[in-house]
Amino acid sequence: MSADLNTDLLRKDLLKKDSLSPDSLNEDLLDEDLVNPVEQFLRSDRMPHIWCPGCGIGTTVNSFARALIESRIDLNSVALVSGIGCTGRVAGYVAMDSFHTTHGRAIPFATGLKLANPKLNVVVYSGDGDLSAIGGNHLIHAARRNIDLKVICVNNLIYAMTGGQTAPTTPDHATTSTNPYGTFEPSFNLPHLVEAAGAVYVARWTTFHVRQLSRAIGEAFQKKGFSFIEVISPCPTLYQRRNKLGDSLDTMKYYKSMSKVKNGAPTSEVGMTLSGEIIVGKFVDRDRPDYQSMMRAQYADSLGERFVEPMEAETVCS
Repeated sequence: MSADLNTDLLRKDLLKKDSLSPDSLNEDLLDEDLVNPVEQFLRSDRMPHIWCPGCGIGTTVNSFARALIESRIDLNSVALVSGIGCTGRVAGYVAMDSFHTTHGRAIPFATGLKLANPKLNVVVYSGDGDLSAIGGNHLIHAARRNIDLKVICVNNLIYAMTGGQTAPTTPDHATTSTNPYGTFEPSFNLPHLVEAAGAVYVARWTTFHVRQLSRAIGEAFQKKGFSFIEVISPCPTLYQRRNKLGDSLDTMKYYKSMSKVKNGAPTSEVGMTLSGEIIVGKFVDRDRPDYQSMMRAQYADSLGERFVEPMEAETVCS
């Protein structure tokens, strides 16, 4: 983001939140004293990051940070868990309690955190390969159990960190390092998969839809149970380049022109193709008891007066 654009956004935020007039804003203050509001959530000493120019993961982090600001979530209650892969590096760049776990094990690690300290807002932030391939079994069973987790899946449609191999989400006919003549195996439709497994909140946006993504993350924080947000994101180095889809700017134009907002669309109809339209929106928003509510109800019913509510843990996890 350029300095001029950043300053303009800050000016608009100040005018909206503080009811200031444009003339009352000191330009020197804007230029020298104010910083990007997202910076407070980043470990600046870890910069520069490892992501390629044009990668969309940083954009998703920006939307995540803005969701934290707008939701007024107590940061001491947030624990972020990532797996392995390009998106897995998010855990190392956010200035909050975070855990970079082993490949495919972000969800079981996060489940343990939530069960040990139910007051925590536990976020799983990982990629499509980590979550739906080696971690696929954990994904469907966490949704089935309705574990109270907020899962942000950055889907770049390929294994990016390891060389551009075909992933469970790679669309039909796409070229990858392991399918140089085109992918032919069916791909996962992740929103449909997690809805069928039992998720209570399911949405999809692209890295073009930054405000809608922030809003979706904020809604997931207010939801009790398993929430899943898929973010379609470019991998210009491996996916876009190999499939001759242009650079990241071309991809943003594609996301803008080919994305169709269909809130409430049947998830069975939102599968991805190589160059077709992308159905985005909030697909599922329903209520059912989460895992810990069902567990307490079952124990109370079975044990009667012998059942003792577990002691509440400290909210702070640092």
